[in-house]
This record gives sequence, structure tokens and C-alpha cells, in this order.
Amino acid sequence: MYERNAGASRRSFLAAAGGAATVGLAGCLGGDDGGLNELTVAHMPIYPDLQWYVMEGEGYFSEIDAEITGREFTDGPSIVQAIGGGDIDVAMFGIVPAMIVIDRDIPAQVTAANIREPMGIMAEESFHETFEAEGGDAFATWAEENGGPFRFGTFPQGSVPDVLLRYWLQEIGVDPESNENVEIIEINGASAVWQAIANDEIDGTSIMEPVPTIAQEEGSSVTMLRTAAQILPGQPAAVTLMSDAVRDSPLAVQFVEQHVRATDFIDENPDATAGHVESGIGMPADRARRALDSPLSNFVTDPREITEATPVFSEFAANNGQIDEQLSNEAIFDFEVYDSL
Repeated sequence: MYERNAGASRRSFLAAAGGAATVGLAGCLGGDDGGLNELTVAHMPIYPDLQWYVMEGEGYFSEIDAEITGREFTDGPSIVQAIGGGDIDVAMFGIVPAMIVIDRDIPAQVTAANIREPMGIMAEESFHETFEAEGGDAFATWAEENGGPFRFGTFPQGSVPDVLLRYWLQEIGVDPESNENVEIIEINGASAVWQAIANDEIDGTSIMEPVPTIAQEEGSSVTMLRTAAQILPGQPAAVTLMSDAVRDSPLAVQFVEQHVRATDFIDENPDATAGHVESGIGMPADRARRALDSPLSNFVTDPREITEATPVFSEFAANNGQIDEQLSNEAIFDFEVYDSL
């Protein structure tokens, strides 16, 4: 049974405002065997959580032996807080917030990936040629020619886009903490990143769809410089985390099975998927359809698709003090649920 949360409005992705859509007791127990009969699922109105909107829109939750209630959040830390308060059974959010949950000894693990390599580094077109010729030294050239540092604007430090950006800068020999020619500005929300691009407030970003598609269609001079696949193959992003109570129940397999159906649906039915983006996230269907053809739209379910690059994010999270120590893949992932399919 699927219960659409009556208190949850369909927030526009481009507005990205508001917070948790509903409050309730997670994982209600029912029946003589004490089994779960209700799941509260946290998700965000972003492309990397697209499986949620397909499962919701296509009625896949009816195949799960529990009532599914969605709670929509605008950021990962709020989901972490809700999980800590016992209000969430399943969370579809970033790999780094998932690590924070696990590091806090909250009994939960990642049972599915949602997407891989969904980020891209975008930069002013005038920077591209210089970068290809000079590599990391191009930032000094930019600063000299423009009278100031190259300004990247992306999600707050420790977020998936931020980690990818810092990893890439590190790989090309640039330390953003000490290099005066590079500045990283924290921006909350993809819509705000696009506005910063449109208003010439930043020179580049690390971001996911639909921002690159919007920038292209609006004729922005900020264009794709490198994709995540070129920087860090298998880059993790949004994942599906389940509490141990869910993982130990038949609902875990049922949920991941529908997740697989949604992933297949996205791949096989892009036109219909664009309709779910419009109704669920608020992006016009024609633009959503074009974003689905992007090299950043790599929707998956198998958690092993992202395990090779996950240690990079775990190391960054530990170095940033978000988690006490680097987590192993064994601590982060539960492969048995997906494998049992």
C-alpha cells in the first residue's frame, strides 16, 4: 500500500524551498509477528533521487507490503537529524550524509545506489582553452587577467559536489585552501547555483543536472569542462540507506526490487520519466527530457557500481571532521539485499 503524504506539496525543484513534509512515527510495528507495516522514506527534490518519483508516479509502492509515506527534505543534514530522531526508515540522499549516519552508530547501511557520475565541473568558456594548455596554473592566469580569483560556487563543504570539486583541484595540483587564485563559495541548492551563474556571481561550479542543461539552453557562457566520469569513474552521489530494522525484514528486498524497476523505467521510458520529473520535481517536461540525455544522467541501483570511488568520499569526510574516521565499504554497504534479487 502506498500512502501519498497529504501534507506534502509538490515543491518546485527550481524553488527548492521548504523542509520536511510530514512528521510521523517511523517503522510502525503491526501483526503478531511484530513485522513492519509502514515505511517513512526521506527524499529530496533532485535528479539523483529520481527513482523515488518514478516509483511514486508509476504506482510501484503498491507492490510493497507496507504503507509508504514520503518526507521531502531540501538538504542532507536535515535528513540525518530526522534519522537520528527515529523518524525515518529509508533515506534517499547523498553518500556523505549516509556516512555521517553510520559514523554516529545509528544502525543503518546503504542497500542501493541511485546514480553514479552525476556531477560535472563547469567553467567560463574563456577559461577552457587556458586550462587545457596550462592545467592548474590556469587559475593564476585567470586571476591576473580578471583581477581576482576564479570563483567556484557549489553546495556547502563536505557535500558530494564540493568533494568532487576539491578532489579534482587536488588532482591537478591546486589547494583551494592556500591558493589565492581559487575561491570556493558555498551555495545552498541547485536553483541558487543556477541563479549565481546567471547573475555572473561565479565563474564555475561543480553541479548535477538539470543545471548544466538549463545553462546550455539559456546560452550561458559557463559550460562543461569535465564530467565526473573523466575525473573519478564510478563517482558516488545519492544512495538509498535503510535502517537495520528494515534491512532485516522482507520490505528491504521489496523496496529495492521496485527501485530496480524504476531505474529500468528511467532508462527505457525517458519521455514518461520526464513527466514524472515535471510533476514531482517541478521542472518542465521538455527540459527534463533533454537533461535525461546528459552524460551525467547515469541512474543505477547496484551498490557495487559506486564502491570503487566511495573511499575517496569517506577519506574527505574524515578529513573534514564530518565523520570520526574513514569508513570501510564493508561498514557503509549491505550488498545482500540487492544480491538476493
